[in-house]
Amino acid sequence: MKFIKFLIVGIVFGIVMAKSEALSWYRIQEMFRFQSFHMYGIIGTAVTLGIIGVALIKRFKLRDIDGNPILFTPKDKSVKRYLFGGTIFGLGWALSGACPGPMVVNIGYGFVTFLVVLAFAVIGTYLYGVFQKKLPH
Repeated sequence: MKFIKFLIVGIVFGIVMAKSEALSWYRIQEMFRFQSFHMYGIIGTAVTLGIIGVALIKRFKLRDIDGNPILFTPKDKSVKRYLFGGTIFGLGWALSGACPGPMVVNIGYGFVTFLVVLAFAVIGTYLYGVFQKKLPH
């Protein structure tokens, strides 16, 4: 019962992904081929809302659900690490036709082939954990 709020948010997230067509392989391919603005609009809206959300958290010094302050620590501004990580993420996204959110929603939609994508996402996450200390951060 403690985690029901997360289940509800996940269900709402899945509905939004489905209704916005963000989980459509064809929409993602259109984006990577620069044939449609649809996905860029969704991503741009998400980034804009994220910026507004972070600004509100900082301005009003909001706290998390347990009452702890939400802190933002500055990160290294090395461009190389972001280009490398973004390239790997983008290649996986282009090859599979889904980033992590839509990947799980597609499984929920009944596209069982995305279980293969999920398996490799888990393997990739595990390998990152194994090699994390050896990677440039």
